[in-house]
Amino acid sequence: MNKTLPLPIAGQSRRTLEIEVFRYNPDSDQSPHYQTYEVPCEPDWVVLDAINYIKDHLDRSLSYRWSCHMAVCGSCGMMVNGEAVLTCHAFIRDLPDQIRIEPLDNFPVARDLIVDMDSFVEKLIAVKPYLIAAKERSLDEGPYIQSPAELQNFKQYTQCINCLLCYSACPQVSLNVDFAGPAVLALAHRYNLDSRDMGRSVRADVVASNEGIWECSFVGACSEACPKHVDPAAAIQQTKIAATGDYFLHFLTPWKKKHKKSVELSE
Repeated sequence: MNKTLPLPIAGQSRRTLEIEVFRYNPDSDQSPHYQTYEVPCEPDWVVLDAINYIKDHLDRSLSYRWSCHMAVCGSCGMMVNGEAVLTCHAFIRDLPDQIRIEPLDNFPVARDLIVDMDSFVEKLIAVKPYLIAAKERSLDEGPYIQSPAELQNFKQYTQCINCLLCYSACPQVSLNVDFAGPAVLALAHRYNLDSRDMGRSVRADVVASNEGIWECSFVGACSEACPKHVDPAAAIQQTKIAATGDYFLHFLTPWKKKHKKSVELSE
């Protein structure tokens, strides 16, 4: 449950910051603008605390997303002084006295600091981010068995929290709105590496398309921006290698209708 921040306690060491916030209400504003607030910040505050202070004590009309305040939910991603960060993970003590807060880059703005995530969700759904089995097991047959080593092959890619910082950092996303993007491709790779999954060829229609892995120029900004230390840049390059192998295998062994890690889905 969201908690209202208390007013700063007198006598404690605190800084008064000038915080410039991106504002835009599509129902009333012809164009975006910035609004400046003076915020007395406690020394242990993060940027999200300052935003909550503005909302609670200075301007109830400010709109933004947040939930856990623990870098787990991924909902509070914003641009802080031009850098894509989780605002619950960006400490005030590490920032100057003037802070500019904006919505994440490379997304349409819904209102103020809230971005429209519909296109991301559509791309996510397109890669079928779930286990695709060759044959569904009944409950009587028990669970799908996986060794610790098999889990380790893809475990880091399960840590993604869909915060979208990688999309704001990626130069290719800014150039091509149809690019599937780092998080989507890393998640597809996660399932392709899973020993229980047989859906690689099905995902290839999206993953290996012009808007998939081949659009990535391997700048690596996505991996640098990730707060959970997932490496989507590596996932994409590994997928390129696998897709290239599949391409040549298709021509060298045309009698093989299926790859050993794929299955046909009935529509």
